Amino acid sequence: MKTIKKITLSALLISIAALSYGQASSVSVEITNIKSDEGSIMIGLFDSEKNFLGKAFKGEIVKAIKGKVKVTFNELPKGIYAISVIHDENENGNLDTNFMGIPNEPYGISMDGKNMFGPPSYEKAKFEVADKDLSLSISL
Repeated sequence: MKTIKKITLSALLISIAALSYGQASSVSVEITNIKSDEGSIMIGLFDSEKNFLGKAFKGEIVKAIKGKVKVTFNELPKGIYAISVIHDENENGNLDTNFMGIPNEPYGISMDGKNMFGPPSYEKAKFEVADKDLSLSISL
């Protein structure tokens, strides 16, 4: 009888440990310094350097509101992520640039990961999602 209790207790403890290991978290993103109500705010959440600024793991598009907007990504597994934000003022689905490739529309990157020259760096933009929910602020 003691053996059955020990096995049952062990199985229960293993189940609890497995549940807490796979626990998902959320990331709330407040986008600030939005200059106008025109267009949309496009938010991309990237789960790898390979996909950064390309194919987003998750994405949201919300109406631009002068000042700030907030978006939450739920049920995120533990891992390393980065976020890019574009104020798509003309709603063409792209970050418009001039002939030299310099953006004409406001944008922001998690962890203030903008580079002085060239595209933003995943290394500078990345953050870790672990066991608790996160709140980030990204200024355009």
